[in-house]
Amino acid sequence: METAFRVDASSQIGTGHFMRCLTLADALKQRGARARFISRNLPEHLRGMLVAKGHDFMRLNSSSSEKIADDLPHANWLSTNQRADARDTIQTLSDQTWDWLIVDHYALDIRWESMLRHTAKSIIVIDDLADREHDCDVLLDQNFYADMDTRYTGKVPSHCRLLLGPYYALLREEFRQFHKQVMPRTGVIKRILVCWGGVDSDNYTALTIEALANIGSHDLHVDVVIGAQHPHREQIESACADHDFVCHVQTNRMAELMAFADLAVGAGGSASWERCCLGLPALAFSMATNQRRLVEEAALRGLLYAPLLRAGIAPSIELHLKALLDNPYLLQLISRRGLEAVDGLGVQRVLQVIGPRSIAIRKATQSDSGNLFTWRNDSSIRAVARNAAPLEKSIHEAWLSSVLSDPGRVLLIGECQGEAIGVVRFDVRADEAEVSMYLVPGHQGEGFGSELLLAGEQWLGEYRSDVLTFKAEVLESNQPSHRLFRTCGYQPCSALYTKEVYRL
Repeated sequence: METAFRVDASSQIGTGHFMRCLTLADALKQRGARARFISRNLPEHLRGMLVAKGHDFMRLNSSSSEKIADDLPHANWLSTNQRADARDTIQTLSDQTWDWLIVDHYALDIRWESMLRHTAKSIIVIDDLADREHDCDVLLDQNFYADMDTRYTGKVPSHCRLLLGPYYALLREEFRQFHKQVMPRTGVIKRILVCWGGVDSDNYTALTIEALANIGSHDLHVDVVIGAQHPHREQIESACADHDFVCHVQTNRMAELMAFADLAVGAGGSASWERCCLGLPALAFSMATNQRRLVEEAALRGLLYAPLLRAGIAPSIELHLKALLDNPYLLQLISRRGLEAVDGLGVQRVLQVIGPRSIAIRKATQSDSGNLFTWRNDSSIRAVARNAAPLEKSIHEAWLSSVLSDPGRVLLIGECQGEAIGVVRFDVRADEAEVSMYLVPGHQGEGFGSELLLAGEQWLGEYRSDVLTFKAEVLESNQPSHRLFRTCGYQPCSALYTKEVYRL
């Protein structure tokens, strides 16, 4: 699969757009896809990062003489106008056919995207602002907003698939791994992580170091993270040495540092979801207009601590650091809320929509009987089954023989690289198929659920074109399955109530 990314990074834009695109490109590469990055503005160390990871990079000419002349709030991020940028991008991509064009840029909208329509089979837009129209097939907004489901109404085509909220946050694999290991913080602060993003042109890092020094941080371990191109790098390294803080420059240990910290201090933006994924409470500030609503809405949901800047940034950091050091219960609440909101599987969910298929479907046979019996009797599977009682071997074998011989029942096994991932069963009646499924024990929580279901539906569609409707019955308590079916386009249509009567 051939995928192109149009994204920029600079002291004005920051590095968050680039890093989330890189995370998606890395995941696509693991599935055999190729990625090419097209940028007009990209610092040298980020270009080097692309080359080191095996991605293609092509630079657009930044000396265009054409005027910007655009009405978008972030138009000056482009260094030219959209028409000129589109022409340059088309030329850069003209050497081959592209499956996906992924656009992550506040200065591009429907006008640019429409010009690129014939360059790629499909277009995905990554956005946070909902302040302009798009011509795309998929739109990804990984941030949380109260009006999440309606904010893009009228701004995208009717066929566009919306991937909304931190459920789709593009986090690197190490965040998912640490998410499975970390526990909610107790609220006792022993380690503080300071990180204001990859640019921090206003040097809020130095102000935070000063605030920590003023409140007396002798009993605290402080990690300070800055980018390689930080304009005040030497000053920060010197200040960290003076206060016995540890300074990390362009570290690849961010997930580890977050996992071991008790409190973070920094800006809003995509780092908010990294911190939530690892249950790290944050004293967060919106230092850019496009971050303001994200931070406000996340704070209202209890995902971070975001005070108002009544006295300026430096006094606010010092004041609220003191308050949080004495507020362990609030920190514990924020930690729990974050862990519940972000599980680190966002990339896998996006890949289920745009990535090459990794799950192969085959029909079950009698030789699968032993594995099916073991899986179905596992406690994790019985807990969400209609009948939670353990199965007897003879009953299972009779059931399997009945299913395999019934043309109205289809039993499928999904495999990834030759290993069984899950089981899907369809009971077909006329033009309707009832679906039931489970993931093989040991593979829950790996992001295969939606892909398994969609792959099963596609298999059935190829062999039973008469099926027009899918339905599923899910236990009320099985919230992961409710979320899975909603993600795959299922709509709730009724509620089943039961009541047990005990008689003497």
